[in-house]
Amino acid sequence: MIFSANLKRLFRKYHRLLASIIFLPLILTTITGMATTMTAEWRWNLGISRSLILAIHTGELFHLQAIYPLLNGLGTIGLLITGITMTGIFRKSEKV
Repeated sequence: MIFSANLKRLFRKYHRLLASIIFLPLILTTITGMATTMTAEWRWNLGISRSLILAIHTGELFHLQAIYPLLNGLGTIGLLITGITMTGIFRKSEKV
């Protein structure tokens, strides 16, 4: 039982650290993805060119287009793993 509490505390620590690191790239990807759809499909004029929005969305603006999607994906998977583990959903139930 003590091991489980320590493991949960460790996962919380890593989850908090990972969330702090991955927040900005994920929010940029989400907002620019929505903005791209608004400018392309709905013909909204946001005052920013679609090519600039896509450059930010893909990481091309920061010259990270080769690793940006990979880092976003790995960060999201890491958050999912630590978050799900903390819920205890896979914990063995104790028989009484």
